[in-house]
Amino acid sequence: MKEEGSQLLSAFKTFCTDVLFQNIPKILVALLVLWIGWKLVKWVKTLLQKVFARRNLDQSLQSFLCSIIDAVLKTLLIITVAGMIGIQMTSFIAILGAAGLAVGMALQGTLQNFAGGVIILTLRPFKVGDYIQQGDIEGSVKEIQIFNTVLLTPDCKTVVMPNTQLATNTLTNYTRSGKRRVDIAVGIAYGEDVGKARAALLQLAATTPKVLQGENMPTEVVAVNLGDSAVNLELRVWAASSDYWDVKFTLTQGVYETLGKNGIEIPFNQMTVHIDKE
Repeated sequence: MKEEGSQLLSAFKTFCTDVLFQNIPKILVALLVLWIGWKLVKWVKTLLQKVFARRNLDQSLQSFLCSIIDAVLKTLLIITVAGMIGIQMTSFIAILGAAGLAVGMALQGTLQNFAGGVIILTLRPFKVGDYIQQGDIEGSVKEIQIFNTVLLTPDCKTVVMPNTQLATNTLTNYTRSGKRRVDIAVGIAYGEDVGKARAALLQLAATTPKVLQGENMPTEVVAVNLGDSAVNLELRVWAASSDYWDVKFTLTQGVYETLGKNGIEIPFNQMTVHIDKE
């Protein structure tokens, strides 16, 4: 046991003197190059973002290209630093290739997300700034990255969605056309004058700010159905996509106040209970 321990100690000393100590300058220089290179990559990425913005390049393409360039430059930097330490490039590339194959097989979903990002930038179903919905998730597109798309929900939650999910599934883009129809459901009591209610609601829409008027954008009040306790109407107006929520909230409050001022009853569900005295 003592001989084995002395042999291990001797081997460790040899490693320290012949390998580690002799390569300390190379290691320090390589670490310095890595640190400086990392800062340079970050500076190049920032510079490219400014150049792209100055040339009015689409924001979706800006974030995607910057992500790719950042990944490529960092990979080249790591390969360079490895060569400075003494790792043979041929061996390193062979190891990197084998590792890449193994990682690629393990991360097929990630590669699919990359392909999804390319599809999004090619077919352009949406761009940065658009308000989209996929499944139960909706929000404004904040950034399109290599593998993911970042959404910002109306309550300021950041949602990271895989690109393949957005590229291969049904997607709703609320911003694409530049306008949206705002539908306000209105119920009036049976016996009320529908024509009077329609006139009051049309007047409300005509005086509400940000409501669009024009060809193919009619303002209308239609009878949707006859409910259990109300005649269900619907006020339909048009607004710019960016003004949708402002118009919807303003009209919802305005409908309640307008019908009240005109003496038109808005019914609500009631329950009548009969008590048997016996």
